[in-house]
Amino acid sequence: MTDTQGGPSRLDAATISGIKQRAAILSVMATLLLTLAKGAAAVLSGSLALLTDALQGLIDIGSTLFTWFAVRAADKPADDEHHYGHGKVEALAALVETAILFALAGAILWEAGSRLWTGALGAVSVTPVVIGVMLLSMVVDAVRWRSLTQVAAETGSEALAAEATHFSADFVGSALVLAGLVASWLGFARADTVAAFAIAAFMALSAFKLGRRTIDTLLDAAPEGVTERLRHAVAAVPGVVAVDAIKVRPAGGRVFGEIGIRVSRTLPLDRVVAIKQALLDAVEREQPGAEMTIAANPIQVDDETALERVLLIALKLRIPVHHVSVHSIGERLSVSLDMEVDAKLPLGDAHEVATRLESAIRAEFGGETEVETHIEPMETGLPAGHNAAWETVEDIGKALAGEAASLEGPVHDIHSVRVRQTVNGLVVNYHCRVDPALDVAAVHAAVDAIERAVRLARPQVCRLVSHAEPAVIRAAYDDHPTSNRAAPR
Repeated sequence: MTDTQGGPSRLDAATISGIKQRAAILSVMATLLLTLAKGAAAVLSGSLALLTDALQGLIDIGSTLFTWFAVRAADKPADDEHHYGHGKVEALAALVETAILFALAGAILWEAGSRLWTGALGAVSVTPVVIGVMLLSMVVDAVRWRSLTQVAAETGSEALAAEATHFSADFVGSALVLAGLVASWLGFARADTVAAFAIAAFMALSAFKLGRRTIDTLLDAAPEGVTERLRHAVAAVPGVVAVDAIKVRPAGGRVFGEIGIRVSRTLPLDRVVAIKQALLDAVEREQPGAEMTIAANPIQVDDETALERVLLIALKLRIPVHHVSVHSIGERLSVSLDMEVDAKLPLGDAHEVATRLESAIRAEFGGETEVETHIEPMETGLPAGHNAAWETVEDIGKALAGEAASLEGPVHDIHSVRVRQTVNGLVVNYHCRVDPALDVAAVHAAVDAIERAVRLARPQVCRLVSHAEPAVIRAAYDDHPTSNRAAPR
C-alpha cells in the first residue's frame, strides 16, 4: 500500500494488527483445505513426493495456527514486565517455523534415501484429478506467497514473513511434485523420488535463510541500512552539533533504539527540547513507527565566545548579570560585570553570592583570570505606580526633544512618551527614530547622552528607557521616468 506521494503508507497500530490477524487466519483456512486435497491425491496416486507434500501440509496447519497466535500476542501493548512490548513473539514464531522446515527436509531426505537404497520405488498413478489438485495447490500457494509477502512488508511482521517463506517452499515443492508426476507418467521410475530430494533441498535452503534472519532479530542485530539513514537524517537537524551514537534493534516489525547527540551548552532548555522534537520528526519520516530515546549532551562548541561562557555560568548559578565586559590583558582575561541581588539581602550574603560567581568564572577560564563584580539591588516585588500628570509628561517630552536637538546627534522624532510616578521617582519610557544604517553601539551612545542630560536637569527622573526605531529613508527621486514629482530642494 502506498500513499499519494508514492512511499509506504503509515498505518496506525490497530489497522496493522487487523491486517496481520486477517492474513494469518486466511492462511490457516487455505492450508487446511489444501492439505485435505493433497492427502486425497497422494492416496490416489501413490506418489512419495505428493505424500511428502501432504504430510508437510499437516505440519503447516500447526505452524499457521502458531503464526496466528504469535501475531495476536505480538500486538499486545507494553506492560510492567515487557517494557518494549511483545514484538519478539513473532521472531519466536519464525524460529519455530524454521525448525519445522528443517525437520520436514530431514524426514523427506531420509524417506527418499531409503527408497533409493532399498530400490523400493512404488508405482505412481498419475490421473487428471491428481494433476488438477497439484495445479490448484500451486495457484493457492502462489497467491498466499505473494499476499503474505506484501502484508509482511507493509506491517513489518516477522511471523508473516516466515509464513510467506514457508509458502514459497510449498509452491516450489508443488511444482517439483508436478514435475515428478509428469516424469513418472513418461516412464522415469526414479523421478518421483528425485523430486522428493529436490523438495527437501529447497526446503532446507529456505529454512536456512529464514533462520538466519530470525536469529538476527532475536540477537538485536541492527536492520541493514537503517543506522546509516538515521545518522544522515539526524545530522541534518538544525542545532545538532554532532551525533555520538545510534543504536537500533528490530522487534515486532518496528525499530526501537537510542540516539545520542551533542548540542551547544549555551542553548536554553526550551531550544534543546525543540531540537529533540525536530529530531524525532526526522526519524519518523525516515523510519515510520520507530520508537527512539534521545539523549542530548551539552558541549562547548568551537565558536563559543568568552562572553557567552560567562553568561552561561551566571545562568547555571541563577544569578542575574548585565553589563558584562571581557578583555584580554596579556595572556589572561579580565571580566567585569554587574550582578543583581535582592535589594534587602545583607551585604555579607550578597558578597558570598559574588564570590561563588567569581570562583565559577575562574574555574572556567583559569585561576589567573581577573573577575570584578559590581553588586546592584534588584527589585523582587511589584512596587505600585501611576501615570504622571499630563504637565509632567509634556515637560519630560519637551526636555527629551530639546536635548536631542541641542546635542545634534542622530536621534530625532521623540514620540510615545510615557511617564509613571513610583516611590523611587519618575520612570520614563519613550520611542525615537534613528538612521537604520547606524550601528547599535553608536545609537546606544547617542541615547545615553540624551538621558544623562535629562536626568541631570530633572533629578526626580530615576530611570529612562528608550526604544530606538529605524527611521524610514525616503528616496530623493522617483525611479519612474514619467513621474511628475519635483526633485527636493
